Amino acid sequence: MRLAGARVLITGASSGIGAATARAMAEVGARVVLSGRDEKRLDAVASETGGQALVCDLTTDAAGPAERAGAVDVLVCNAGTGWAGPFATMPDDTIEPMVACNLTAPLRLTRSLLPAMIERGRGHLVYVASIAGAVGVRDEAAYAATKAGLLVFAESLRYELRGSGVGVSVVLPGVVDTPFFERRGAPYTRRWPAPIPAERVARAVVAAVERGRDETYVPGWLRLPARLKGAAPGPFRALAGVFGRQ
Repeated sequence: MRLAGARVLITGASSGIGAATARAMAEVGARVVLSGRDEKRLDAVASETGGQALVCDLTTDAAGPAERAGAVDVLVCNAGTGWAGPFATMPDDTIEPMVACNLTAPLRLTRSLLPAMIERGRGHLVYVASIAGAVGVRDEAAYAATKAGLLVFAESLRYELRGSGVGVSVVLPGVVDTPFFERRGAPYTRRWPAPIPAERVARAVVAAVERGRDETYVPGWLRLPARLKGAAPGPFRALAGVFGRQ
């Protein structure tokens, strides 16, 4: 899909991957509409990219950005929240907001914008998931579940939309150098794998739309553990048990 002149709605655009994606989209000529909770940061990104800022909390107003954005050619569902620790100790009041932001909001936004895309015969949907959703991650059970749901939702949509002119892409990053880990309350402390820049994921999002890619892992080697889990789940779980304790 040609992005020059396309109207692109990006959630979670006030920082991290979302802000980097807004810049990358603007660089190729897209008109960006930015959704986020931090008004000051969102306005700064909008000013930098020439975009439109829509301050919104997806945990309480899942479809809000779609209702205010007008016609949208590309939807990038990037907003996400996390929590780290044993699931048995996860606070009860953390579960619903995480599901609302990571899973319900993409479904509601898609439901709001998709009919018009189908009618026009063009459009693209991008879901920024996580390698956690493909393989599961120790101490991130709820977060991984929301991302797994997003992956299966996208796969199912892809079958429905075949031949409609509307593309569906999923981008699965690994560890990314963003404020995400601080906000979830547990910083990333492992030496390997090293965090990658948010700009690298942003470039993958742009390429996914321009080249019609169904699935992109960032970095690319993450495809290997995902494939190993499907092909040889026993050995994969044995390895995951070893590395998961490090």
